[in-house]
Amino acid sequence: MSSRAILPVKISLTEGDFFTLWAPTWKEHGSEWQAFLGDDESVLVFHTPEELLAYLDKNSSHDLSSHPKWAEFSQGKDDRVVPNEKQYYDIIGAPKYLAGRPSHENVSTISRIFQLTRSLAEVGGAEDAVIFFATHSVLGNVARGSDHYSGEHGLGEWSAVGRAVLTNWEKVVESLDETVRVVETKEFEPDVITAAATRISNAQAEREEAEKLAAEQAKAERENVDPYDTTPWAAAGIDPVKISVQGKSVYTLRTYLDGSPVFLGKYGEIFTFPTGKQLLRWMLENEDHDLATVSTWEDLMSSAHAGELELTVHKDNTYSFNGIANGIEKGVDSVDTDQMGKAYEILADAADWAADDSLNSFLLANPRMQDYLAYMLGSTEQAGYVPSAPFNDKADGWRELENMLIKRFSKF
Repeated sequence: MSSRAILPVKISLTEGDFFTLWAPTWKEHGSEWQAFLGDDESVLVFHTPEELLAYLDKNSSHDLSSHPKWAEFSQGKDDRVVPNEKQYYDIIGAPKYLAGRPSHENVSTISRIFQLTRSLAEVGGAEDAVIFFATHSVLGNVARGSDHYSGEHGLGEWSAVGRAVLTNWEKVVESLDETVRVVETKEFEPDVITAAATRISNAQAEREEAEKLAAEQAKAERENVDPYDTTPWAAAGIDPVKISVQGKSVYTLRTYLDGSPVFLGKYGEIFTFPTGKQLLRWMLENEDHDLATVSTWEDLMSSAHAGELELTVHKDNTYSFNGIANGIEKGVDSVDTDQMGKAYEILADAADWAADDSLNSFLLANPRMQDYLAYMLGSTEQAGYVPSAPFNDKADGWRELENMLIKRFSKF
């Protein structure tokens, strides 16, 4: 979990635009929680970020004060209360996004609006809004992205979402209006708001200067800096992996704990996906897998909930088996040994993580295949062995290794 676990948000309700803080779902002591800035009775919203900051300065007891990341958030710069463009949720204007085609922008925007609206309804006890989401299962598919609506029945389902909103949204918004309390400007001294505005402006200026300096440094060092190192994946030490084998490609995740591989999966089954988008969507909806116990997993989930996580595969985590078997059949000089070495790496990692001896057992049962791999990959353990034609048995052996890996995939 990162400091992004608590987000400043701007929401549009019947009476106008308001600012507050939102903590999307987090786990603590085995239970799931979600919260907004509020008191014992209502979610609190403010006319401006300045009023929000002034309130936080004055009040230390509220619904977010027990959040595990509150201390970190509260020690941030004064502009921590200012939402960015993606943190604007036009709740009252949601129908206009459904009136258009299911473009990436419209679907992603309505998905974010639904996520916050449902959270606000559940936290604030907005009964009509809670019932709306509970009784219209078609709403959940917007989280799948615009690709979900590109098929034969896509436009029909998108229209079904629009009809549900058109019929019920006014009542949904009205129920949300009743769950919030607008903290009026008159509750603050004018000089307090002025001081808060100055602090926010100064913090934004400092941040802009820091970002400008960082951009200049990054430009100067670009040739020596790997862009992947700046991603949430690199920060978490959990890497997307792309595996291409037998003409298909799948995506999964992997990390190393104390030198041992850990994959996205469970009980020896690697959870694989045909696209990176499907993997990211699955992450948001599932938690029963081996990586969920890794300490940095919640950091990735916080980035995902904030809409800041994109699937980026580093070249070192791209593994291709394509063409290796055919190269083996042609002869030693036709095999890309670097490609073979990387492919064998993922084979060994998968076997180690699954804690079975299938790979070792296969090689022990096929000693010439073991000798061949040792020779091709530069091992000195099989000194004196030199591969000789025909190589059909070696190609068949390699294909068997590919099949062993594929059997571990959840989807292929």
